[in-house]
Amino acid sequence: MDRRRFVSSLPALAAGPYLGAVLAGCSSEPLTGPAEIKWDRDVCVRCSMVISERAYAAQIRDPMKKVHKFDDFGCAIFWKEHQTFSDAEIEFWVPDARAEPAGGTWLDARQAAYLAGRRSPMGYGFAAVAPGTPETVGYDAARKAVLAKGR
Repeated sequence: MDRRRFVSSLPALAAGPYLGAVLAGCSSEPLTGPAEIKWDRDVCVRCSMVISERAYAAQIRDPMKKVHKFDDFGCAIFWKEHQTFSDAEIEFWVPDARAEPAGGTWLDARQAAYLAGRRSPMGYGFAAVAPGTPETVGYDAARKAVLAKGR
């Protein structure tokens, strides 16, 4: 490389890191925690239904930080069962069904308590609430009930 080419490439080399930082800052989604759901527009990755009912949605952030959105806790459980990553490698979020507005507060799915017998979008029947709520079951019991129900 001759001197003239080298000198002419300096502005591009200097702008590269700056441009990368600017473009990285444009991403609106965080790399951890629950992502924003576009209600009535986002679609469940398992059953392809539109995510509308805020009290029953779920999100899983995989090890590559990609967010997968679901219309029902049961869809998330079945989808997760068919993935190769472990429970420890993912973030699993469910909305607190009793929070106002519904879907405004997200809970770690493995720490949440679950109300059974609800009319959820896909019929799995669970709504997440804060831990310690009376008449609830834990994550493992809800997961087993969903898997036993099948689909």
